[in-house]
Amino acid sequence: MPLVRIDLPQGKSPEYRHSVGDVVYEAMRTTLNVPENDRFQVITEHAPGGLVIDPTYLGIARSGDALMIQVTLNAGRSVELKKAFYKAVADGLHERVGLRREDVLIQLVEVPKENWSFGNGEAQYA
Repeated sequence: MPLVRIDLPQGKSPEYRHSVGDVVYEAMRTTLNVPENDRFQVITEHAPGGLVIDPTYLGIARSGDALMIQVTLNAGRSVELKKAFYKAVADGLHERVGLRREDVLIQLVEVPKENWSFGNGEAQYA
């Protein structure tokens, strides 16, 4: 169960937000082997000043449309799969919503399987 948090600048349409979520989910399914229906996302818009993204860190020129994607997921995926995921998301967002690849920041947070409860107060993967 990856938990995805997407933080983006305020003012995007519901269709834009939905498309961003779709792209991330599709990339997880195709590159990280996430099962069907394993979609848990929090998409949050931020007013000016509420989303701080350096415009030039590591020599990458970012615009005011830059967004951040944080995915908490089970540990164990290879570096190759992670790289494929990053590329799939950046390319997918560019193609689907016209977002520049430079404006896509992604962070993966890996946790042990026993750190999840899907309901009923149980650790289903433990």
